[in-house]
Amino acid sequence: MSSLNVYADNNPGTPIIHLTDPKRIASELAAINVRFERWDSPVVPPRTASEAEVLDAYRPYLDQLMGETGAGSADVLRVGPDTQGWAQARSKYLSEHVHSEDEVRFFVHGQGDFIMHVGGRVYDVRCTAGDLISVPAGIPHWFDGGETPDFVTLRVFTNPDGWIAQYTGSDIAVRFPVEA
Repeated sequence: MSSLNVYADNNPGTPIIHLTDPKRIASELAAINVRFERWDSPVVPPRTASEAEVLDAYRPYLDQLMGETGAGSADVLRVGPDTQGWAQARSKYLSEHVHSEDEVRFFVHGQGDFIMHVGGRVYDVRCTAGDLISVPAGIPHWFDGGETPDFVTLRVFTNPDGWIAQYTGSDIAVRFPVEA
């Protein structure tokens, strides 16, 4: 189930807001310019579908989204418990960073947490299958797919070089571990 927990950035133990309704999550995130929505696709490709099959299944949504954002490419990221290099990749994603373009992800299967640090608050969004999140350029954030990840996401890029992070050097992500 999708959820949003919001914390004061000096109190990781107690959320000041906890939401599970996608419309309320979207409304709360819109206040910090983060886009969150549910896509109700009539077809959900199997977890083992090829990249082309996944992209084709969501083509109408992708075409509209890419037209709105000016994005130039989309790909499929598939991570499972046996994915080689996940521990190293996870350590990169778990460090607070920003991007020069929006970070746009759609969860086809599984789940992961996008955590943003904005205005003295930490916003932990648990994204699940059917969720789209777009974190605007320049918003400090990190991502956790878990120690034993199992997710398939669509990634949308404007920059032809793909995912490029500029790390903030903050240790806030260590102070706000994702709860399973």
